[in-house]
Amino acid sequence: MINTQSGGGELRRGWFIAFEGGEGCGKSTQSALLANRIDGVLTREPGGTDIGIRLRTLLLDPATEQLAPRAEALLMAADRAQHMAQVVAPALAAGRMVVSDRSAFSSLAYQGFGRGMSLDEIRSISDWAADGIWPDVVLLLDVPAAKSAERLGTGLDRMERLGDEFHERVRRGFHSMADADPDRWVVIDGSGSKSAVESSVRAALRERLQLPL
Repeated sequence: MINTQSGGGELRRGWFIAFEGGEGCGKSTQSALLANRIDGVLTREPGGTDIGIRLRTLLLDPATEQLAPRAEALLMAADRAQHMAQVVAPALAAGRMVVSDRSAFSSLAYQGFGRGMSLDEIRSISDWAADGIWPDVVLLLDVPAAKSAERLGTGLDRMERLGDEFHERVRRGFHSMADADPDRWVVIDGSGSKSAVESSVRAALRERLQLPL
């Protein structure tokens, strides 16, 4: 278990670590591996709470048709507000590590860069919903489109079905954010084996947060 006490023995705020990337990049796998290794709180967006699960079903169900982009952004923000209040903020305040499969940065990538909505508006809505809590470190798992499609297979959800051009805009958006904030973001090649990607994740967190991984 990772020690989250300060030098004086006082409990300090835990680290908030998020995995980001396009569809089929391995976020769910790697976030679970990391949370298990550091005894962290494993969660996800959308769907990290009971209310969030219901919102996730609505957002990802292919039967959800004609959902306006603004409505989509607000549903994502609603999930995030509940997620922060119920899971993330209490865990961080208790000194726990939080590992999340996606975060507010996904709203910027998908609704901002992907849908073409105002990045400033999406950032403002996301910041309000998250009560100002953003990940300390973001691990961007980058996977080529062909590899992603191979991993996804069939039975795609509503977001996965949005097409190559949309997902390329999302991919470029993630890289744009990573380039603009290198102290927060780490880009990792997610196309390798599960163990190879995990090794890269551990190395990145040893460097960034001095975690004994």
